Amino acid sequence: MKTLKNILYVALLGLATTPSGSVQAQTVLDGAYIKEHTKTQRVVPYPYIREADVMWYRRVWREIDLREKINLPLYYPIEPINDRKSLFDVIKQGILDDGSITAYDVGATAQDDEFKKPLLPAEVKALLSKADTSYTENIYTGALDTVYSSSEVTSDKIKRYELKEDWIFDRQRSVMDIRIIGLCPKKEVLGDQGEVKGYVPLFWLYFPELRYVLVNWDVFNRENDAERRSFDHVFWTRQFNSTITKVSNVYDRKVNQYATGMDGLLQAEAIKEDLFNFEHDLWNF
Repeated sequence: MKTLKNILYVALLGLATTPSGSVQAQTVLDGAYIKEHTKTQRVVPYPYIREADVMWYRRVWREIDLREKINLPLYYPIEPINDRKSLFDVIKQGILDDGSITAYDVGATAQDDEFKKPLLPAEVKALLSKADTSYTENIYTGALDTVYSSSEVTSDKIKRYELKEDWIFDRQRSVMDIRIIGLCPKKEVLGDQGEVKGYVPLFWLYFPELRYVLVNWDVFNRENDAERRSFDHVFWTRQFNSTITKVSNVYDRKVNQYATGMDGLLQAEAIKEDLFNFEHDLWNF
């Protein structure tokens, strides 16, 4: 019996080691259980809306600032970890690696949000990585040496997102339905001294298509790690803060085109208040 145990021990040791004698890395479970709930979730389809049932409709554009505390789960982790990624890393993987998301060009003036021109993954990759060439003087020869450098748009440089959404009152169901139509990541632009000069939109994403990727990725829950929600759930239940930047109008202009600074913030809040009051007054008997 003892001899049989020795034979089994030697056989298992041989399986766990390479011919060179080094021990192979084994796959271990980093946790008490296998997390498979979010990874197997399916997208809950939107309720169907007939045009004849649309009693009231308004298109709204918003901007999500990831520096706000409530929006931090969309920004972190900056580097992917075992079970979580930032929103931008999820998007980038869906475009470049999986090919399950289509990015759309923002146009020459970065104002096109109508999903007219789809971008190839190679075009998105070129958009996210930039090669620069500079010249520096050689201190020994006095000649100009060429210096090549490259920069990549990483998750930590995406500080804002722009949303395009429709507010619809469906009289068939007697509900105010909010449908997100598009999502646009905006890259932070820094000056020579490191100051923030503004934010540049990279590309637009068609949100109904994006949902099929967002539904399978966890978002951090501050209260309970066992009750994490997906990115899709965060957007569906409006668990984020944002500022209205534009609402459909006859001039087709943004708020900052006629109100700046504090006046712009007050105007955005006034638009938000009008939307709230409209929905509230529907049920005022």
